[in-house]
Amino acid sequence: MLISHRDYGEMITGEKNLQGAESWVGPLSAFLHAQGNVEAIMFDAERRSVSLATMGGVDMALLERRLQAVLRSLDQEHMVTNRSPGAGMPGGIVLRRLPKDLLLEKPSCLTAPMFWKWREFAWPEPEALVERSKEEWRDLALQAAVCGSALILAVLASKVSALPAGVSLALFAISLIAGAWDAAIDAVAKLRERELDIHFLMLAVAAGAAAIGAYTEGALLLFLFSASGAMESYALHRTHREINSLTKSAPRTANILLANGSTEVRETGAIEVGDRLVVKPDEVFPVDGEVLTGETASDESNLTGEATPVPKAMGDTVLSGTLNLWGAVTIRTLRCADESALQKIITLIQTSQHLRAPSQRFTDRFGSHYTYGVLGAVLVMFVVWWQGFGIPAFQNSSDTTSAFYRAMTLLVVASPCALVLSIPSAILAAIAWGAKNGILFRGGAAIEKLAEIDTVALDKTGTLTTGNLAVTTVESFPAGREADVLDIAFTLESHSNHPIARAITLHGKRQGLSIRAISDFQSLTGKGLRAQVEDKITYLGRRELLTNSALADFIGSMPEPPLSQTEVWIIHENLIGRILLRDEVREESKSVLAALTALGLRTIMLTGDRRGAAESVARALGLTDVRAGLQPEDKVAAIEELKAQGHKVAMVGDGVNDAPSLAAAYVSIAMGGRGSDAAMEQSDIILMNDRIDRILAAFRLSRAARAVIRQNLIISLGTVLVMVGASLFGIVPLTLGVVAHEGSTLLVCLNSLRLLFLKKT
Repeated sequence: MLISHRDYGEMITGEKNLQGAESWVGPLSAFLHAQGNVEAIMFDAERRSVSLATMGGVDMALLERRLQAVLRSLDQEHMVTNRSPGAGMPGGIVLRRLPKDLLLEKPSCLTAPMFWKWREFAWPEPEALVERSKEEWRDLALQAAVCGSALILAVLASKVSALPAGVSLALFAISLIAGAWDAAIDAVAKLRERELDIHFLMLAVAAGAAAIGAYTEGALLLFLFSASGAMESYALHRTHREINSLTKSAPRTANILLANGSTEVRETGAIEVGDRLVVKPDEVFPVDGEVLTGETASDESNLTGEATPVPKAMGDTVLSGTLNLWGAVTIRTLRCADESALQKIITLIQTSQHLRAPSQRFTDRFGSHYTYGVLGAVLVMFVVWWQGFGIPAFQNSSDTTSAFYRAMTLLVVASPCALVLSIPSAILAAIAWGAKNGILFRGGAAIEKLAEIDTVALDKTGTLTTGNLAVTTVESFPAGREADVLDIAFTLESHSNHPIARAITLHGKRQGLSIRAISDFQSLTGKGLRAQVEDKITYLGRRELLTNSALADFIGSMPEPPLSQTEVWIIHENLIGRILLRDEVREESKSVLAALTALGLRTIMLTGDRRGAAESVARALGLTDVRAGLQPEDKVAAIEELKAQGHKVAMVGDGVNDAPSLAAAYVSIAMGGRGSDAAMEQSDIILMNDRIDRILAAFRLSRAARAVIRQNLIISLGTVLVMVGASLFGIVPLTLGVVAHEGSTLLVCLNSLRLLFLKKT
């Protein structure tokens, strides 16, 4: 959102520095001071909202991860007590109180806020909130139990003539109070904001029923309403528990290896890139790192959903939050804790909960006016029944029910409880199942859209193949300088994250190579790398990178590598060389492609590799549509061509060169285990275990979620339409209306909860 200078001036007019402030002011002030392009923070811890004012270019992904880390640490420490702001808030940061929020801002000129751009962020949902949701559904269940028990006793007491009438009335009162307690709290809060919601409608019906002596119906309504509320809270608690299970994976401290060989315990937030850490067996890796010494295996199931241990040796990468199974290892920090793979996943999942699906946005707009429409319709029908048909206003008889009784019944059956829950309950359950099984959806839209695709375009290297390339041959021209070729390639590829770069880097580390002096490094997207190595211009890349140079004739005279291998060329001063690498087709790729075809989906390979190698892989996989030798812009053009033909395309990739085509696709899917940050940032769906068969699981989950949403809408809307129609003719007793309304709500919640137990196949 954008805030004008005048609006900003009105917000802070007359405000003074606070004498008391929430205890999280200090940490947030430190965060604000450390972020160069962030000018102010506005937050309300009670309502759990936070917005940042930025100026100029901002790395939003990194900024969000850092902010989430700060907010999460504050929640974990339960920093909710008041204190005076420290005298040393960094950088002269000023704290002001707004009507609903607190504002932290850096010193600036009066005109600076005119250029601020406010960005709203989702507050993280730590373990404390999961416990809070657990307490909430248990409290609601207890209230429902008291309500139901008192109702049963009240009905029984009314049948015993020996008991005074006051006994049953007292029991009915207990039942009504217990059932209405939570709804009343919510209704009062909404009324203070001048809003009416479903809780107000239920209370109005219960009060109306009690006013005409229908105590049983009123208490039954509140019992079923509170019972269904407890079930809704339980379903959300189960969902949030699955989603937030990752946050417990991140350790808070680590053992830092010092220069003198001793170790010290340090907070993970204080670990810097390059720090060396000692991780013992059965400890959790605190950061993303590279193994320097030792061998082990890691359990990555919490990130990927895959239970098979992953071997780790020198040069391999370990991920924050995964478990070191059996070996003591020394690792070098690759990324700070707030930029780790685990932190990215946590941020993505928490953000996805707040990104609504298209169908949910529709019901939100629909529901915002529905309550007022129902109240208006009920009032009109009361007058019609009373004045138009001569039905008594409040007096029931043996022949007919009163107009007020009918109005209360209509109000119950027309209330949109089930409709409001039909979509978000299914979306949250699907996100939770995916997170537990290594499939991350970037919001409800990704879940709905995946079910609509008819074409799947896949990159080759790292997607259809393992991406675990291994160096097989090093050649130099003239011969005899193979070591220099490998040394130079190792130097350049150490600055890249492509699968080929990872293979050459790992090979070089195991050979004990060291990085030469390098400057002016450039990534030529889709072609290769350029840099000055020891002050000499050096190129590394595909054969096509050199075909338009003075070396074109020489390169053209060299035989193509075997179809099963990939080549990388190196040009450095008076040295030419190439490295051959072998990649393996994923064992599951063929069956996955066959399954996608059986589901009616068209499959296409889009690759930058040479045609011979691409067709060799395609034949092994039974894939007939192959487009090879593509630059990143060519992949985008292929996607746009398919879209122009009316296809809804899902693009699957893992590299930087796949990012543009991922952005162009209707649905983008990244191989997240080894995928580049660029690919992950552009993706709607991330497969954390790098297993291509997870595409099938994601697609089936998407279809299942869409089916559940449709079922929920049919249940909720169908119940409303049938019961409203019957109520207009006065043939539905209030008790039946209550059962139908709350029964449909309960059924919608249970139907959505089924997604949590979906099979992995």
